[in-house]
Amino acid sequence: METSIREVARRAGVSVGTVSNVLNRPSRVAATTRARVLAAIDDLGFVRNESARQLRVGRSQTLGLIVPDTRNPLFTDIARGVEDAAAGSGLAVLLCNSAASPGRERRAMDLLEQQRVRGLLITPVGLRHDHLSRLQERGMSVVLLDRRAPHHDRCSVRVDHELGGDIAVSYLIGLGRRRIAYASGPLDGDACQGRHRGALRALERAGLAPDAMINLVQPELSVSAGRLAAATLLRLDPRPTALFCGSDLMAVGALHALMRAGVRVPEDVAVVGYDDVELADAAAVPLTTVRQPRQDLGRVATELVVEEGEQTADHRHRHVPLAPELVVRESA
Repeated sequence: METSIREVARRAGVSVGTVSNVLNRPSRVAATTRARVLAAIDDLGFVRNESARQLRVGRSQTLGLIVPDTRNPLFTDIARGVEDAAAGSGLAVLLCNSAASPGRERRAMDLLEQQRVRGLLITPVGLRHDHLSRLQERGMSVVLLDRRAPHHDRCSVRVDHELGGDIAVSYLIGLGRRRIAYASGPLDGDACQGRHRGALRALERAGLAPDAMINLVQPELSVSAGRLAAATLLRLDPRPTALFCGSDLMAVGALHALMRAGVRVPEDVAVVGYDDVELADAAAVPLTTVRQPRQDLGRVATELVVEEGEQTADHRHRHVPLAPELVVRESA
């Protein structure tokens, strides 16, 4: 049987209200009384019913996080940043994987709404923004993670992917590579599209025509997609001398396929990835890549969603851009 708060109060010789204060507002209770209550809690093995408490006070101690692919180390690192920042505010995190499916994304949103989470951090894949507006109208704070809010009705934090694409292709051009392939996910996605724009900007600045870059679009940013992109590259004539991949996972898959085909990296084809996840440095040829501040993404987004949840009069929705940076290793 579960121990009740009344049993704790009887064991400690105090009122139920005093036990509640020890659990929720310990500074209001004298040190000796607090110690007696804590001893009773320990003796009885009392664990408070957090769900019931949240229903009473109408305020959850939980944040919801929805990401499109928990297999991708990028989102693992973002989630770590969210959890670290949430823990600093005394909050827990419920992580949901939408698997890049609009249907699963909506079901995850419904689940988190039922759980009455205090705030939602989401990297949307197929979401209508009126759904998010409905949550905000019901008092839930919402922050877009690695996406820019199309309007000024909610906060967002993202990396400047246009700058990231510019950095990667400018570096390859600086190495003397003039025929470049860009392997990415669908170009209607916010991040892939931004990197594409940045790559084109770098070509234009160098006096190169847009067709100096060949798009190798894949359904996703995975290792297997990188292998497929490399297989396409190997069939091109003339063959590109550089490959910019929209993720490190793609770059690792491409490296594998190129090396199996006897292509030397970086002598024959220079390869640049994107993200700088842990495996980038452990690849067969350590990967030159564009580093995203992954944990900072999660940390800043959490700070925004907590701040909005406080409902202070001076809160203003804002977009926070974060800058990527080039990390040079051996693949380019």
